[in-house]
Amino acid sequence: MALGGGPLGAIIGRYPSFAAADDQDPGGGVIRHDRKCRDWPFLLLFAAFWVAMIVNSSFGFNQGNPLRLTFGLDYKGNICGSRHADPDLHELDVRYWMNPNQVYQSGLKSSHINLPDAKAICLMECPLPAEDGLNFVCDYPEGDIRLSVDDWIDRDYDYFEFLTPDMRNSSLQLQGPCYPVIFPSVNVYWSCQFIARASNVSLKHWQQMGGVSIDENMLIDKTIHNAINSKSAVLKRYVADIGKSWPVLLLCGGFLPLVLSVIWLLMIRYFVAGMPWITVVVFNALVISVTMFFYIKAGWIGHDPLTVVIGESDPYVNIGGREINHLHAASVLMTIIMILAFLTSIAIARRILVATSVLKVAAKVIGEVHALISFPVVPFLILAIFYIFWFLATLHLFSAGQVIRNDCNTDCCSYDLKLGKVNCDSCCGYSIRYTPHIGIAILFHFLGCYWATQFLIGCSSTIIAGSVASYYWARGEVSVSISETSSLLRISTIN
Repeated sequence: MALGGGPLGAIIGRYPSFAAADDQDPGGGVIRHDRKCRDWPFLLLFAAFWVAMIVNSSFGFNQGNPLRLTFGLDYKGNICGSRHADPDLHELDVRYWMNPNQVYQSGLKSSHINLPDAKAICLMECPLPAEDGLNFVCDYPEGDIRLSVDDWIDRDYDYFEFLTPDMRNSSLQLQGPCYPVIFPSVNVYWSCQFIARASNVSLKHWQQMGGVSIDENMLIDKTIHNAINSKSAVLKRYVADIGKSWPVLLLCGGFLPLVLSVIWLLMIRYFVAGMPWITVVVFNALVISVTMFFYIKAGWIGHDPLTVVIGESDPYVNIGGREINHLHAASVLMTIIMILAFLTSIAIARRILVATSVLKVAAKVIGEVHALISFPVVPFLILAIFYIFWFLATLHLFSAGQVIRNDCNTDCCSYDLKLGKVNCDSCCGYSIRYTPHIGIAILFHFLGCYWATQFLIGCSSTIIAGSVASYYWARGEVSVSISETSSLLRISTIN
């Protein structure tokens, strides 16, 4: 194969091009000078980028807590499910609003109270009204209530019988420490969603005890639903799902692609004639399988649709959410992708014959340069370490902020077990105040992921190209066992 050489020829290595040597170019077109890095400004920019990535991620690790993405806050500012709360809440991860009237008032446009200011505590599961009596949910045991947290949980959070007369009178005024369970509730993304269907039996017992009037209105349902279904809450849950699905990410996003890539290279080596068709068929089968999975979770096929309720619930209770609408949109998008993939596969049927010829050349190279089969392990390990660090930093950046008491203008009181009396001075709740400019930090974090990933992929492609080029131009006369090592060394010095 004759090649028209440029000033330096067309060959990289020690073999000259077919251009004849002359007095001006006695080497016959061979590149004899050492290659070295010339783009120092970009190298310095890339180094500064990595320093900024580390600083940005360190800020997230310092200020963030991934539990905030999933679980809510109680009236003390504790994160439900946290081991570092007071009391220890590692088993109590469901947020429950104790005072139904506060929930109702927070939904009124004319009210000064917001849902975060309504008194909430953390429970193991959402309470239900009694079938033949009245259940209570009482505050965390402290002060004169001599119960451990475990005993409080075993009693279904009810120690009403231990209350003093003053505590009972305060509870009947919906000021605590115990509050009646009038409305059924279900666990919707770790918050108890009230169902505006009061228990007649429980409500009758409450009225007979002399309890204050309780508002029975659909607003009590909609207020919590709107808070759980807000755009920011949905975004935080999507990010939290990344942390909770790490086994799936490791298996399907890490180990399985690595194994399949090695199998694909081996099949190219030993079954090259059928590989283009196998690749096209497997790709279309995977697209169809993913589309059908979306159909199942969207409820369009089978009986296993996605639900926003965690755990068992009344089958007659139907609670929607943005996630379900997003899943329907994703199903439609996957349908479009499936149709385009199928039509594209038909359109390129003739070109697959050309791909077969190209793969035959690749199979010959793989047969000679055996290290090409094992080389994917190297960039895989590097990218795996980077992605683990990046995903952890992402979870912390999205939750970076501080838990701060709200500044509210509400006229409310609640019984303080530590003080032993009704306290009207600290009825404002807590919220997470996110760090200013956190959006810029997250945007830079995603840009850093793209840049670092493309840099590593580019280096891998260049190493493979250098290895294959060394074999190709040497025409089998050089040892190919070290071609990738030498190519890696060249990348380290030149790039």
